[in-house]
Amino acid sequence: MASPQDSSPFGAYAPQGAFVRLLAAARSAGQGWFGHRKAFALRKIMLWMLRGKPVDSEIFGARMRLYPYNNVSEKRILFTPQYFDEPERKLLASRMSDDFVFIDIGANVGGYCLFAAAQGKSGARILAIEPQPDIFERLIYNIRQNEFANLKAIDCAVADKDGEITLFLDHENRGETSMRIVGPGGPGSTLTVPAKTLFTIATEEGYDHIDAVKLDVEGAEDLILEPFFRNAPEALWPRLIMMEHLHQRWVIDLPKLLAEKGYREVQRTKNNAAWERG
Repeated sequence: MASPQDSSPFGAYAPQGAFVRLLAAARSAGQGWFGHRKAFALRKIMLWMLRGKPVDSEIFGARMRLYPYNNVSEKRILFTPQYFDEPERKLLASRMSDDFVFIDIGANVGGYCLFAAAQGKSGARILAIEPQPDIFERLIYNIRQNEFANLKAIDCAVADKDGEITLFLDHENRGETSMRIVGPGGPGSTLTVPAKTLFTIATEEGYDHIDAVKLDVEGAEDLILEPFFRNAPEALWPRLIMMEHLHQRWVIDLPKLLAEKGYREVQRTKNNAAWERG
């Protein structure tokens, strides 16, 4: 099995032979029930064929090395990118401009931030934030395979205060790692990582405005946004906020807080929702 952070040149794990045809078939599967069943069946076959190796592929206009085993995000991006938050990505792309500032909190291996960077807005500033060291290494590798000068990554958690924080790891799906215990099997293993508030990060990066924020933090969105609105000047409040709607995990009524701050819901999909201001 390849190392989780294999640094060999991009292309070393390029799809070959029958895998290429199976991958094309999975990526062309339709949005309906039959299309999903077909794609998932093909995915099982391809996972067996890979035997633990990664795959190098160009997706969303960006080169990525993906490890589709213990990370649902990587599975979706590699095998079925058409199912990877397509309405959300379209909304984000429709709002992008040359001076666009986008913060991707919980960037994982780069699905959103690389997609945004590939939109060709040369003056945009894109910041990817990922706290898990091994996932961060995969993110950095993917960023380095592309010529996007407007994309930066930092390795920390975003929390309600600066310092350190404990993450609860889900080894079956690293995308489920959170500041809160969310898995059905209890706390599992933990990891202590540096943490900063969103306001601290925006200040350190020198932002005078933020156009969009995407949060994928498994139910800790309220821990990030409530202190940000309390402490940050209104000029820094993002125009667009995209996140999972996990109200059952939030301590506060986050949609109510967003409404009080002038946001309105502009999109809702099966898993995510988007609020816009102005």
